[in-house]
Amino acid sequence: MRDTLLIALYAFAGAAATGLAGAAVLRLVRRRSLTASLAVVAAVGVTAMLAGTLAVAWAMFLSPHDLTVVTTVVAMAAVVSLLTALLLGRWVVASSRELAVAARSFGDGEFAAPAAPATAELAALSRELAATSARLAESRERERALETSRRELVAWISHDLRTPLAGLRAMSEALEDGVAADPHRYLRQIRTEVERLNDMVGDLFELSRIHAGTLPLSPSRISLYDLVGDALAGVDPLAREYGVRLVGQRVDPVPVEVDGKEMSRVLGNLLVNAIRRTPADGTVMIAAESSDEGVVLSVTDGCGGIPAEDLPRVFDTGWRGTDARTPPAGAGLGLAIVRGIVEAHRGSATVRNIPGGCRFEVTLPVAQRA
Repeated sequence: MRDTLLIALYAFAGAAATGLAGAAVLRLVRRRSLTASLAVVAAVGVTAMLAGTLAVAWAMFLSPHDLTVVTTVVAMAAVVSLLTALLLGRWVVASSRELAVAARSFGDGEFAAPAAPATAELAALSRELAATSARLAESRERERALETSRRELVAWISHDLRTPLAGLRAMSEALEDGVAADPHRYLRQIRTEVERLNDMVGDLFELSRIHAGTLPLSPSRISLYDLVGDALAGVDPLAREYGVRLVGQRVDPVPVEVDGKEMSRVLGNLLVNAIRRTPADGTVMIAAESSDEGVVLSVTDGCGGIPAEDLPRVFDTGWRGTDARTPPAGAGLGLAIVRGIVEAHRGSATVRNIPGGCRFEVTLPVAQRA
């Protein structure tokens, strides 16, 4: 038993010395190729075995012949181990280089991982890089779309601001020079243009708060019946002016937890948009009912439908379709504000075509029972 312990002690001492030396060498080559590190690891393993064997042989006084045999066996094992380590290292390095080459297209949506990665870790890294590249490409695409939308918005707002400002300037100059045939009509028109500019600035401010995530909400328990009734009463004068009938098709008295002011703005924007797009003697219908997803508010108009290619852009900032960009088309902010307010209430806004027109639907979560 004592001899076994001594053999183990001598073998451990020789192997430990070799291991410490190998660790020092690994530290020196840590910035080199993986092949060098694998070669060092293989060499350390074989050398540790040789050192332990030599230590035991010296302590046990093995014959020179036996020592030569042991040394030859260990040397052959060292050659095989080093060759295996070099081959493995070159294989892993080659796969790593393929992955590095593929990573040059990272973020462009065309990242193609190597067909057969050398190790499971490289395969997992390839999958993660591919998924991240796809997400980055989608993010860049959204950023490009947002940038395009911002440019269009600036151009459209500039156009819409320039027109009333030019009119205000002309009317004020006419009043100042005393050449206005009907000063009171000019004053009424000036007030109308100022109110339109004020509404436009208010929409821009509201949209900026929505995009910044700082829209203040004061939710309270409100009945859909009251919410829809107030919205219909608010747009009734405009409907009369355009000769459009307003119909409350079905309104369930379901309670919702919403900000009454903001949600009234949502319904007002939808109804105003529907009235302006519906021909005279047409009908705009509003409904509110429960569904599996929550509470659905819908506004149906008689606009004739929206082109299929435009449907995905209806709620984009500044979108106004193919109609002329002249009053009362507005700045194209109303539906973007609708979506922002609805999403702030953890709801969703959608649109779809129906025979003769389109239907806007706002889905809101049902208020929790008290």
